[in-house]
Amino acid sequence: MKTIRIFSASRRQRGVYAIEFAMVFMIFFSILYAIVCYGMLFVFRLGLQNAAEDGARAALQYQIQIPDRKDRAKAVAIAQSSWMPQVQPPIVQICRVEGSNQCDPITCGPTWSQRCQVEVLVQANNLELLLPPMPGFAVPSQIAGKASMLLELR
Repeated sequence: MKTIRIFSASRRQRGVYAIEFAMVFMIFFSILYAIVCYGMLFVFRLGLQNAAEDGARAALQYQIQIPDRKDRAKAVAIAQSSWMPQVQPPIVQICRVEGSNQCDPITCGPTWSQRCQVEVLVQANNLELLLPPMPGFAVPSQIAGKASMLLELR
């Protein structure tokens, strides 16, 4: 006599939950990874921008000579960006405001044609080394913060 076995529906569905979990987990993990990576990039970018702005503001404080202003701006930008990895030394220029692109050495004066501005550029390179690699995920290799401020001369 033959016995016929009837498999229940739950027995036929064994393992389906594991397959569904594996597919859904990959999607949610990719979204979480993107949030973390881009969050870190935004923090680094805002930190670079803050360092550049503080360096530009520092060029306005307490110095009379142009080289002293550049040194102060560079020192403050370095101090503000020292917590971030892969940061390059800041580039500080004092140039004329007019479209002549005349930079160092220059003399600045009180008339509009002689007005100067300080420009501070802080960059971080090789950011793809900081984040764990994931195939097909775009991470920029360089980010920068740039600020300029009109110098007040007396």
